[in-house]
Amino acid sequence: MRRSTLTRMIVALIILLLPLLLAAVLPGHGLLSQLEARNLAPSWSHWFGTDWLGRDMFTRTMNGLALSIGVGMSAALASSLIAAFLGLMAATLGKTADRIITWLIDCFLSIPHLVLLLLIAFAMGGGLKGVIVAVALTHWPSLARLMRAEILALKSSEYVLISKQLGKTPWWIATRHMLPHLLPQFIVGSLLMFPHAILHEAAITFLGMGLSPHQPAIGIILSESMKYISAGMWWLALFPGFCLFLVVRAFDMLARSMYRFIDPARALLEKGGGH
Repeated sequence: MRRSTLTRMIVALIILLLPLLLAAVLPGHGLLSQLEARNLAPSWSHWFGTDWLGRDMFTRTMNGLALSIGVGMSAALASSLIAAFLGLMAATLGKTADRIITWLIDCFLSIPHLVLLLLIAFAMGGGLKGVIVAVALTHWPSLARLMRAEILALKSSEYVLISKQLGKTPWWIATRHMLPHLLPQFIVGSLLMFPHAILHEAAITFLGMGLSPHQPAIGIILSESMKYISAGMWWLALFPGFCLFLVVRAFDMLARSMYRFIDPARALLEKGGGH
């Protein structure tokens, strides 16, 4: 199991690193307009074809994926920190703080996700900052609820109660007992947040509330391609969409493989319980 899990992690990392490396290595002229090479179908010269301005779609797709991965990782990391902070507060600051934060989590979860994303992005004026803030402020509730439940379970566990009776300080208990248990949950929860962040970044941009049209983001590429699919230029949407799907699946596979690698006993238990 360890070997297969490690293999999956390596494959997922390769898929995720490939767009970043290609975006840095590919020549920049592929992003420039070349009117003599407009609307070319996929070939050896242009693997993903060219668009209506003669721009190389392979270069645009790789740069768009790199941009989306960067935005998604920034937003997911910020959202994970918010979740960890609020989950810790809810579990440690007493019943009043727990009620307020639980109510806040329920409020965020009750609002349709995409609607809230669009409202926040619009209020922030769109652009890169608007997308990151919108995704960061809407993806934390599920992880915060998980962190709160884990901390509450740890507080009532036998070894924590014994440590308290032995006179150990709250800091010692938090760093020696709670942190080693919570860190894998936090890492895996953050990784599982990445694909949602990337997809929602693409969705906001696709609807016109996200990144600038001058940036080669995947959402912009897909939005622009909708005007030309009826003209038979299928490659403008197929290849960028499929690459986005691969990146999202790679993040999901990396998170689940890392969970099995960090805590194989618990992963097996949950898998058995699921069946």
